[in-house]
Amino acid sequence: MKTIDDADFCDKRVIVRVDFNVPMKDGVVTDDTRIRSAIPTIKKLVGDGAKVILMSHLGRPSGNGFEQEYSLEPAARKLSDLIGRPVIFSNDTTGEAAIDKIASMSDGDILVLENLRFDSREKKNDEQFASELASLADVYVNDAFGTAHRAHASTAGIAKFLPSYAGYLLTREVETITGMLENPVRPFVAVLGGSKVSDKIKVIDNLIDKADTIIIGGAMCFTFLKAQGADVGKSLVEDDWIEPCKAMLQKAKDRDTILLLPVDVVCATEIKSGAEVKVCNAYSIDNNLMGLDIGPKTIENYKLAISEAGSVFWNGPMGVFEIDEFAQGTKAVAEGLASNVDAKTIIGGGDSVAAVNKFNLADKMTFISTGGGASMELVQGDTLPGVAALG
Repeated sequence: MKTIDDADFCDKRVIVRVDFNVPMKDGVVTDDTRIRSAIPTIKKLVGDGAKVILMSHLGRPSGNGFEQEYSLEPAARKLSDLIGRPVIFSNDTTGEAAIDKIASMSDGDILVLENLRFDSREKKNDEQFASELASLADVYVNDAFGTAHRAHASTAGIAKFLPSYAGYLLTREVETITGMLENPVRPFVAVLGGSKVSDKIKVIDNLIDKADTIIIGGAMCFTFLKAQGADVGKSLVEDDWIEPCKAMLQKAKDRDTILLLPVDVVCATEIKSGAEVKVCNAYSIDNNLMGLDIGPKTIENYKLAISEAGSVFWNGPMGVFEIDEFAQGTKAVAEGLASNVDAKTIIGGGDSVAAVNKFNLADKMTFISTGGGASMELVQGDTLPGVAALG
């Protein structure tokens, strides 16, 4: 994978796939983390004297043209504020208007194209749309790790038409996660949560061969518990995945990989703030209750494993952490990672990022991935189309 350090972009038009899919309210960016993450690559290209053309998606527009709430213009204004220099905005993504604006750029200028997904051809990886994007530039750079697992026109198709490089963010994400898998500091502990085991079964399967300990939390633990014969009450269970869970438990045993499951859970009759909670044995939950967080004994078990780790990968909450009554397990895991100052702690995107931010512990982590879906596909051993296209 060639990176932007492998070339000088002086006097080149460089089209960069960034991830400006940021939260907004009333036309104002409310979290600029993803925009900030793109700045090192933008500064490198500007410093080289390139004309920098940025493209991104935002939200889920219909694909039938302009929709005000999904315009990237507020993101362009935020980028201008962050870097302290003008940023040109194009109301069009391709076509004559965009071509004219790019033609008027000087070396070192920055331009943001309108939302890629206003054109339905983007998600279809349409070759003609990829060609139109490529015609705007001399070189392509992908710095959007969060969309690298999608084979779209701006992440895969365009690379067929232009010399292609990885930006700093994409490079750092791929190197960090693959390095963790190939040469982790041991003991290597993986913490996996979330609601559905079906979403994580390939990840678990691959990590059994890589990790020393795998910690299971979130609602997906109940399918594993039921596979061991537990009575899990009204807890979420994917019955079709009980047999695969049995297979994973046996594989972990065969590989001498420790697979930790909850021994107690925090339960309630419904998922709501102010609900009356009860701590139950994880293997005998009352029929009218559902497990919504890991319990205090489980917290101690999980924190002990994390405290002894040389490296930790975390993806997925331990419970319904958005509600205070069911947030203690997720908070404890975040605090456990933060407390292990000698370990390399990697947060694999998604709700785990929201959790460390909620508990004000983001600055205590070694690395926080910007792409939950992309990071999980890397961890489960899949090839990312946006990365493969740069090869």
